Amino acid sequence: MNYRLALLTASLMLVVAPFAIAGTPTIQGNYIEVRTCDVYTGPCFAMGERGTAGREAILTWDVTKGSHDGVALDGLKVIAVVRANQTLTGDDSQNPYTAKSVLIVDERATEAQATALVSFAKEMGGDLLDNVVRVDASPIEVQAMECTRESCGFVRAKGLVEVSTRCLNGGDKICHNETAFYPPLTPTDSAMAHFAMDLNFHGKGLGTTWSDGDRRSAFLGTFSR
Repeated sequence: MNYRLALLTASLMLVVAPFAIAGTPTIQGNYIEVRTCDVYTGPCFAMGERGTAGREAILTWDVTKGSHDGVALDGLKVIAVVRANQTLTGDDSQNPYTAKSVLIVDERATEAQATALVSFAKEMGGDLLDNVVRVDASPIEVQAMECTRESCGFVRAKGLVEVSTRCLNGGDKICHNETAFYPPLTPTDSAMAHFAMDLNFHGKGLGTTWSDGDRRSAFLGTFSR
């Protein structure tokens, strides 16, 4: 009887183990996204900005642990700065974007890690990052916390990107039917809308720079793959 039980237990372990391994993320971390249009808003405000705002976005992945393409990326960061030909709504299935992007990789990364960070960002960004026109290296600082009353988030890439956010509050409601009208532009495990106090890009490659903010235009969340 004990022999049969041992065989059954071993068989179950062989069946279950591959699924446990398959379900374990190979890379995970924090995510911050800001856009030049409101993402937490009502339909009337969203339609008013459609086509006139929201063509720019800054996407930041802060890897807490894991690897990509077999390269360890623990503690490293990568930023994608995007400019599209239309408002970035998060749904390009009917009208695909034409976009250019600049990637900024953590200056601490080795050559192999920098290559893996670029590959990872392009995988996460999908069609939005099909046309990467420039890759820069910079010291990158990120703070990303779950949205609570006290939390906030910021991103800094020296001389290139500055982003600061705060949690939404009751005073951020204008028409009082606001929702997260647009989804995040890349896959996340969780993401909550935030208020972007500043979102600035001063780099090269996109034919323009911008200083924006004072908008309900940010997401803070987590990712895993």
